[in-house]
Amino acid sequence: MGLKKWENLPDNMRNEAVKEYYQILEKRKGSLVLKRAFDIVVSTVLIIVLAIPMGIIAMMIKKDSYGPVFYRQERVTAYGKKFRIHKFRTMVSNADTIGTAVTVDKDSRITKVGTRLRELRLDELPQVFDVLIGNMSFVGTRPEVVKYVEKYTSEYMATLLLPAGITSETSIKYKNEAELLDEADDVDKIYLEKVLPEKMKYNLESIKKFSFYREIATMIWTIFIVLEKR
Repeated sequence: MGLKKWENLPDNMRNEAVKEYYQILEKRKGSLVLKRAFDIVVSTVLIIVLAIPMGIIAMMIKKDSYGPVFYRQERVTAYGKKFRIHKFRTMVSNADTIGTAVTVDKDSRITKVGTRLRELRLDELPQVFDVLIGNMSFVGTRPEVVKYVEKYTSEYMATLLLPAGITSETSIKYKNEAELLDEADDVDKIYLEKVLPEKMKYNLESIKKFSFYREIATMIWTIFIVLEKR
């Protein structure tokens, strides 16, 4: 997915705050091309390599609890496009109707198998399909649910200049986000007023420093974090 012309951006993204970030990315089109080429090649290879492991995980999920294998919640990616993300289901099948859109530590909705999948981030493996399709990238701002994006400030909209990502520097820094929200009385309120603004500082800074090689470094950093949990 390339960078759209400024005049073709959605109306709510064409503001002065976003323009600063747009101009930065406009000068780095080469890195954007490499980013998409990398996403296509690596996601294709991973789908082939991970086919059997993902099949085993799918059987474990079905055996552990009632419900579908995948969790297909609507999220928002580049230019405000809505899509249904692919994730292995780690919660009870009706989790969306009995809790918040964000997950807290020791969330009672998480299944036994789901706990382990979350610890190792294996629940996110199916997102390689979203990367191949172009709805996501390996590195980028984590895709938010619609109700949170509707609360974005003018500057936050700049994060929608690029596809949502499986990982990012922000995701690594906030890897214990669930624990931070665990004691909150109103999880949605705390997330919007305290957690999201802090995460957005890092997300926006990442756009300013964007380069293909920096994203490769972020992926390597993520792998080390996951291996450390093992």
